Amino acid sequence: MAGFSLDYSRYRVPTDGKFSLGDIDPGDSQGLVKERDGQEVEERLARIQARLDELQQRLFAESKQALLLVLQGMDTSGKDNAIRRVIAPFNPMACRVTNFKSPSHAEQVRDFLWRVHSHVPRKGSIGVFNRSHYEDVLIARVHGLAPPDLIEKRYDHINDFEKMLADHGTRIVKVMLHISKDYQLERLKRRLKRADKRWKFFPEDLRDRKRWDDYMEAYNIALQRCSTTYAPWYVIPAQNRWLRNLLISRLLLDILEDMDPQFPEAQFDPADYPPEKIT
Repeated sequence: MAGFSLDYSRYRVPTDGKFSLGDIDPGDSQGLVKERDGQEVEERLARIQARLDELQQRLFAESKQALLLVLQGMDTSGKDNAIRRVIAPFNPMACRVTNFKSPSHAEQVRDFLWRVHSHVPRKGSIGVFNRSHYEDVLIARVHGLAPPDLIEKRYDHINDFEKMLADHGTRIVKVMLHISKDYQLERLKRRLKRADKRWKFFPEDLRDRKRWDDYMEAYNIALQRCSTTYAPWYVIPAQNRWLRNLLISRLLLDILEDMDPQFPEAQFDPADYPPEKIT
């Protein structure tokens, strides 16, 4: 395509554990300016989404592989908006979004992965986790909701769980939507000012905001410990939402292209059913 180049690989968390959130600017735009480049961004997004639609049809028809997108981020990072824009081309018959809220009693009395496993996409499908099993090494770590020695073991549990999914045909990509503390404050104030946004505000958001540094440390540890070759993490700058959507869509497109799902062969001889003779 003509125009600007796009590079999401710079946001991939290395697998050697050498990573810091401070190395990625949450406002990074790769030199693009919305007023100048916004139209081309939207045109390119439309072209990518048309191809995503085609690949999802092939994935569903093939029914041998699955794709799981894990989205994490601080409050106001734009997870809901990203989901609306990025999965817009997908047929909901084979695409499911799961939101993980506070665990129920039934979930609390079982291992922390129990409630997650049943929502993994079946073969032929695309799954999106809006928050995920990583809450159990993020919020649980910051607020001491589990013993420190158990939380320490959970990183290996998560890696083993994701490796098992990958071995059974589920391609996993994990995206943290990265914003700054100042940007979050701006978005929280916006929620309070707008009647149509106040429902998204909770006093607990301010509680968690006071623990911002603790959350950043928890994210750093999770990203360092759980970015693997089979389930990599990407820290996508999320303050330029128009570019964020394009980056995630391009990432998903490249993954699906690499998965290369194929329409299955017909289970009959097409020569026996010439269309011109069918009435």
